Amino acid sequence: MTGAPGSGRTDLADRGDIAALVTDFYTRAFADPLIGPIFTEVAHLNLTAHLPIMCDFWETVLFHTGSYHRDALTVHRNLHAKVPLVPAHFDRWLQLWTATVDDRHAGATADHAKIQATRIATSISRRLLGASGARGVRTAAPTTPGGTAHA
Repeated sequence: MTGAPGSGRTDLADRGDIAALVTDFYTRAFADPLIGPIFTEVAHLNLTAHLPIMCDFWETVLFHTGSYHRDALTVHRNLHAKVPLVPAHFDRWLQLWTATVDDRHAGATADHAKIQATRIATSISRRLLGASGARGVRTAAPTTPGGTAHA
């Protein structure tokens, strides 16, 4: 798929694109002063083992492959029990994700990746604080340049 005209960026098209995006994102996240310590010092995340899981997750979210078979909310609840995950953590995660997507890709699927990340961050953050996960979060399926729905 093509990206924005003249941008030099292409849309997310396959697992290879997702792997490069997720690797870039986690490199940034691990180095971030706000959320990096959560990954490295609290979760003790092994990035080599974690990247394929996150690729499965985003491949399922963006391309409906069904390759992700875990419960993301439970993982975050367990982490939240160790250190309170507050809205500022989710806001920073979303800022980093959005910047990484924008730096690498442009197009309907890239836009969908940012929309879905917003939904995910909002939902998990709200649920960790004891509220419903979906309040006020609505998205439409991204459209192709011709205006047809893209899922």
